[in-house]
Amino acid sequence: MDQKKLVKAALKARGNSHSPYSNFRVGAALLTAGGKIYSGCNIENSSFSLTLCAERTVLFKAYSEGERKFRAIALASDSAKLIPPCGACRQVIMELAPGIDVIIADRKGNYEVYSTDELLPHPFTQNFLKR
Repeated sequence: MDQKKLVKAALKARGNSHSPYSNFRVGAALLTAGGKIYSGCNIENSSFSLTLCAERTVLFKAYSEGERKFRAIALASDSAKLIPPCGACRQVIMELAPGIDVIIADRKGNYEVYSTDELLPHPFTQNFLKR
């Protein structure tokens, strides 16, 4: 897997962000097991609870197209720092794409790679729903 290519796609997706309230653009790129790359961005709403992060946007987009197996997701923001996914996104990544690499990039494309277990060591899973 070319991690730099995935980071580049996330940086490009960041350009489509709709973030008029926070002015904090985030792009995401998701690599499927078959080698296809999906991209997404954060989309804000004046009712902030209706805002959707880039990570969830791209995962839901791929799922809605029938994809179920993934290798990696890259996230890129406008920050000079590496910004990890929020808790809600960590939970969604863990459930919909367990075991993938999570690549976190800054605005210049510098990045680090984490496992889903590193980002969410004790996830809430369907096993807790079984009686």
